[in-house]
Amino acid sequence: MTEQRDYKDTVFLPRTDFPMKAGLPQKEPGILARWEEQGLYRQLREARAGREKFVLHDGPPYANGDIHIGHALNHVLKDMVVRTQTLLGKDAPYVPGWDCHGLPIEWKVEERYRKKKRNKDEVPPAEFRAECRAYAQHWVDVQREQLKRLGINGDWDNPYLTMDFGAEATIVAELLKFAESGHLYRGAKPVMWSPVEKTALAEAEVEYEDIVSTQIDVAFEIVESPIPELVGAHAVVWTTTPWTIPVNQALAYGPRVAYELVYASDGNRYLVAHELRDEFLKRTGLGVVDAPQQGDVDSTEDVTDWANRHMYLGSKLEGTFALHPIAKLVSLREGGDSQAVEFFLKPRPFLPADFVTTDSGTGLVHMAPDHGEDDFVLCKAHGLTPKFVVEADGRYRDDWAWLGGADERRMSVINPKFNAPDGPICLDLREAGALLSARADYKHSYPHSWRSKAKVIYRCTPQWFVPMDKPLAPAPKGGGSGHDNPPPLGEVAAAPAADGGGATLRSTALAEIERVRFVPEKGRNRIGAMVEGRPDWVLSRQRAWGVPITLFVNRKTGEYLVDPAVNARIVEAVRAKGVDAWTEEAAAELLGPDYDPADYERVTDILDVWFDSGCTHAFVLESGRWPELRWPADLYLEGSDQHRGWFQSSLLEASATRGRAPYDAVLTHGFTMASDGKKMSKSLGNTVDPIKVMGQYGADIIRLWALSVDFTEDHRIGDEILKGVADQYRKLRNTFRYMLGALDGFDYEREGVDPADMPELERYVLGELHALDTTLRRAIADFDFNEYTRALVDFANEDLSAFFFDIRKDSLYCDGEDDLRRRAYRTVLDILFHALVRYAAPVLVFTAEEVWTTRFPDRGSVHLQELSPLPDSWVDPALAERFAGLRALREQVMEAIEPLRREKVVRSGLEAEVAVPAAAVPEGFGDADLAELFITASVTRRQGDGVTVTRTDDHKCGRCWRLLPEVTEDGALCGRCADVIARTDAAV
Repeated sequence: MTEQRDYKDTVFLPRTDFPMKAGLPQKEPGILARWEEQGLYRQLREARAGREKFVLHDGPPYANGDIHIGHALNHVLKDMVVRTQTLLGKDAPYVPGWDCHGLPIEWKVEERYRKKKRNKDEVPPAEFRAECRAYAQHWVDVQREQLKRLGINGDWDNPYLTMDFGAEATIVAELLKFAESGHLYRGAKPVMWSPVEKTALAEAEVEYEDIVSTQIDVAFEIVESPIPELVGAHAVVWTTTPWTIPVNQALAYGPRVAYELVYASDGNRYLVAHELRDEFLKRTGLGVVDAPQQGDVDSTEDVTDWANRHMYLGSKLEGTFALHPIAKLVSLREGGDSQAVEFFLKPRPFLPADFVTTDSGTGLVHMAPDHGEDDFVLCKAHGLTPKFVVEADGRYRDDWAWLGGADERRMSVINPKFNAPDGPICLDLREAGALLSARADYKHSYPHSWRSKAKVIYRCTPQWFVPMDKPLAPAPKGGGSGHDNPPPLGEVAAAPAADGGGATLRSTALAEIERVRFVPEKGRNRIGAMVEGRPDWVLSRQRAWGVPITLFVNRKTGEYLVDPAVNARIVEAVRAKGVDAWTEEAAAELLGPDYDPADYERVTDILDVWFDSGCTHAFVLESGRWPELRWPADLYLEGSDQHRGWFQSSLLEASATRGRAPYDAVLTHGFTMASDGKKMSKSLGNTVDPIKVMGQYGADIIRLWALSVDFTEDHRIGDEILKGVADQYRKLRNTFRYMLGALDGFDYEREGVDPADMPELERYVLGELHALDTTLRRAIADFDFNEYTRALVDFANEDLSAFFFDIRKDSLYCDGEDDLRRRAYRTVLDILFHALVRYAAPVLVFTAEEVWTTRFPDRGSVHLQELSPLPDSWVDPALAERFAGLRALREQVMEAIEPLRREKVVRSGLEAEVAVPAAAVPEGFGDADLAELFITASVTRRQGDGVTVTRTDDHKCGRCWRLLPEVTEDGALCGRCADVIARTDAAV
């Protein structure tokens, strides 16, 4: 055996300084600092100036705390939209913004006061608002740095804030558009009210939690009825809100419901729905005694088995009246307003209502128009008006005949003790002989304040509303209140009804919902159902930190003043001084010489914060402060909860003032759950802090996670999930590392090969790249970033690393530098590099930059690059079909080799001789081609099915390590390597 030469130095091995270990937590901040120093965002604006625009309008996060994982997901998705549109060559600016007004911030400042034992009401309003402004600014600054750390590229030095004076002025101007068009009115109707925060709440500020309430059965003595037998009997109502009994004004019945007069074991007669009779008896523990035979059955239309029962169809109850159960007790007690006492002595009418069902209860519903929407509408139709007896803090008025006064029983109606079976309500009802049952065991869902977590109630108070069903009309020339006959302030005012002519706010919004694109599509039905069924928009809040409702109301007529000159002064004052411009001291100056301030009341309510955010399209897209933006936006993107929040308030505001939505498409994402599918909660200890994740893994890992999950549905995150994402990231990183090393020293001018001259494998891979490009562009258009990321990862792992790279590493290492196959491979690698680094840039923003600058340190940022169309000539369906068949056969071969490798019969496929079914080999591939593509010693064809594998007896080439018949002994050279060495030695 001859002495063997060491051929190590004759083999080309990839060389790169790009490290295998990412070290993202340490590396990313440096890249971020470089982008800021270079002004990357402004560079992009300059590079894309004059191009087709794509405007994503940022929905404002709330400025009150560190970002959470939901913020991270949301902003990564927005960044992905902006970056992919930019990648396509569009001018896609991104102006971030924050919601700065409203209850959550005010509540936090109040908490500080409470700790210092200070009363907010004793602090000058301007001073309090200044503290709210400073609190909001602090968290804007904190969140801005946290979001920048995620790699979100935007105009961070010039964000929009709803508390900027210019923004506040625009919000006021938008409100006054509603006023000038008469599309604003003050009325009294039940709204969701927080007794803890002492303000009305919007549906979007409410969340629902399961609670246990007290359920009671209460008897109302019937004192008048067209059915003589009912007089002296008791109508029974069932309720889970005992606190509303003191403001009962009527009883509702179902006209088609069958009612039964039950002769009970306690000697009384009780009127309940026939279907609910047994449930009523079970709750109360009452028995039934024989009743006189029915002499005159009113109706048996809906009744069976009525023998010995007194049955009545609901429609027969019209004209029936019952006494309030506390009436006699109240009349005997001293104190209380005489009118309030009179209120309880007045008999309650029975009113027909289609909403009464026999699902639960007694089939008779007590009506309190102060505290229920159905109650309000039904009672209003019969001339029964709210009494406004529950105050802002949830307690009954001092002068109210029942439960008023200053004794220990005067507590908030949301206090569990107040409603308990042994609480003041039940004690009094029991004393009056009207309480038939009381149990604190009724489980149900109930609305709570999103911020304070306290229960809310329906409370009737004077509020400002935007009507949903009044025809939209141009601004009136004179004053306008939204009413033909406006009531004095504080009195009940009905919402203006549609007169049948013209588009309403509801119809306009619903038409826009049909026009706008929703991703996913189910969002259309969700917001559509909400808008279709929503009541009039409650604009007013009884708080301090927000944009004021800048209206002057005539003290005599109740009309608000509509004067363009006055409105212009108001807007400019707010532009100069912000919300602090709306003061009593400034009233005379704002009204001007034509009006006497003594004749006008200055409204002190503030606007619903959703109106603020609903106006962002006006002061961000239209103001001119950000000239790179335009109205309307191409896209709004937020969580699915914003169908009832920002999406809807923006839609309603713009539909009323501009006749269309401020967006052309809406993209919604689900919520991030813990790894076990449970809702994240600090109390459960299952939250995932994005700040900590970035410290452990890096921002690119969060980004890869966010863009890998199906974000349109609720999705999960946890330690094991993040470890899986990190492993996925490592594979992608190694793909780039391999390409960087394999392209070391590549010069297209010297090595480049035209695709037409390339081997079939390279041409096939270019075709697959074209297919990937098509998939990714479609995913961008569909905002399907899960598909985008999955396709990119699968291509890198399966098409490249496990297939193309694996096959061609032999050519890269061992072919001569000038060999066509090697040059073609490196040419394709160069094409792949430029494509993949661009594809990956919106996902792995830091890693793509690191990859790009490793190869091209002097070519600026990868994020300035854009995608160029790939040649259609690369598409060869026949070639793709042949290779698809080949790859399927290759998988069978690898599976057949694996058992022998595990048993150490062979160490790798290079030692295997393989026989494959001849029928399974696609046309055009020779046995040598197959051996190269399968990375085996040899391949032969056989008849029949199945793949067989044996160990080869051939010797191993001392340079390329392939086992070939032409190698005479281990360590000798194969023909190819001998030729390469000869040429290399000759060149030396």
